[in-house]
Amino acid sequence: MSFWGGVDAATGEVIDSLHPLKGQRLGGKILAIPTSRGSCTGSGVLLELIDNGQAPAALVFCESESILTLGALVAEHVFGHTIPVVQLDAEAFARLSHCDHASIDGQLLLAEGLELSLDPPSSAHIDLSERDSAMLEGHEGEAPKAAMRILHDMAVIEGASHLIDVNQVHIDGCIYASPALLRFAEFFAEMGARVRVPTTMNSISVDHAHWHLQGVPDAFGRPASRLADAYVEMGAQPSFTCAPYLLESTPSKGDVIAWAESNAVIYANSVLGALTAKHPDLLDLCIALTGRAPCYGVYLEEQRRARRVVEIEAPDVCDDAFWPLLGYRVGQLSPDRIPLLTGIAHFEADEDNLKALCAAFGTTSAAPMLHIEGVTPEAGQLTPEADRVTIPPSDLTHVWKQFNAGPDEIDLVAFGSPHLSLTECRALARLMAGRHSHPEVAGIVTLGRNTLKAAREEGIAEALEAAGLRLHADLCWCSISEPVFPPSARTLMTNSGKYAHYAPGLSGRAVRFGSIAECVSALCSGRASTLPPHWLQTVKS
Repeated sequence: MSFWGGVDAATGEVIDSLHPLKGQRLGGKILAIPTSRGSCTGSGVLLELIDNGQAPAALVFCESESILTLGALVAEHVFGHTIPVVQLDAEAFARLSHCDHASIDGQLLLAEGLELSLDPPSSAHIDLSERDSAMLEGHEGEAPKAAMRILHDMAVIEGASHLIDVNQVHIDGCIYASPALLRFAEFFAEMGARVRVPTTMNSISVDHAHWHLQGVPDAFGRPASRLADAYVEMGAQPSFTCAPYLLESTPSKGDVIAWAESNAVIYANSVLGALTAKHPDLLDLCIALTGRAPCYGVYLEEQRRARRVVEIEAPDVCDDAFWPLLGYRVGQLSPDRIPLLTGIAHFEADEDNLKALCAAFGTTSAAPMLHIEGVTPEAGQLTPEADRVTIPPSDLTHVWKQFNAGPDEIDLVAFGSPHLSLTECRALARLMAGRHSHPEVAGIVTLGRNTLKAAREEGIAEALEAAGLRLHADLCWCSISEPVFPPSARTLMTNSGKYAHYAPGLSGRAVRFGSIAECVSALCSGRASTLPPHWLQTVKS
């Protein structure tokens, strides 16, 4: 389960339209799931649920989990109250999953015919440097001390033996997913906290300079803007993009970084060959304030190897819709391990294809990276026990149908989840040349400030606006809200597999999905095609 996009932060209700628990409220119940998946912002959602009294009574996992665990840990350190978080072995978890009632009393878990002793993790294995210890003891100020306490405890939970230096950070916790995230940021900002390494920022929840003019209510616009300002005050760059790999500061192969935002983490590890764990929101700031990160997971070379080979029966030709459909299905088949994809090197995927693939993969898998044979820099690495699965074309047809449950009459077309690149803006402008959006269909592009600036310099932005599209910097589709999101829209279409998954829960709207060309066709005609892409139409589902 992804708490971001899957659980309402105010009520604890499961809003993921595809999850079997949809409609249930988690408050007061023990939630037992193998691990979390999806967005790094899940930690902020849990933090809010704990603070407002709507959180689960406890969380029980059977696999390594950091996003929700970190939310519970921060609640204890910053708010002074939390919930139990337990990790069981596979056998005990399987037994618990058949029980209707359970309780956690101190260090004892009791259920029907089950009594388990819960041992807290030991910190004996952590080897702190002199600088780490100095920060932990408060010799470098209260903000680094608070950050290091959280980092230390997270390192203990993850079984890390030491902390490592990082040379850049990407902050995801600047999205205004809940009031608790603002309280957390201001907790550190009021202590005079300053980042120690170059730090970029994810997209935020409003167009920072223009939200007043866009009709965003003060009750939302002001705290969302304050949250962004708090991070800028602490020294973060106001990049406001969910695609930091499009910035000039893009890391190189082997660079040790600390990024949050699921699609960015997967892209950095997989495509760039940089090294970053999938850091939860809130931990990202702690790392930025200290320049140190727990050394665990894919920071370690042996943890970056593929544990599953995904053999793809690919068509001879495809369009850009292929990559989100494939990423989504690969994530479903590899929810808890790094996969190696074979059979698609002949497509010669470009950066935009890989961006779409990684983003969709991150919605269905908890893995922080993937490999593609003949494409990504570490694709030769396999564990000895790696198994194999196959994706036939019919699997992608099934995902397409899942993404296209909405009616074919379209009110809104959403481009830019993750943020559109400059090459995608150029492609969109070419497709819109000589055309105009339908008068009853809104077309909206979300993109980073740097991309919008370059698009204006090339005249692309003006061409798109003349064709009826609206361009919004700073925010993205996973953080957009009304009235920037047209309140009258009932069905939206997107070329993003990530947003096709999250949109029903986040926006409450019906969804259609297609290639960028199909989205342009729907934008201009008001209707989406009811047929799968041409390269799938001969496939039996």
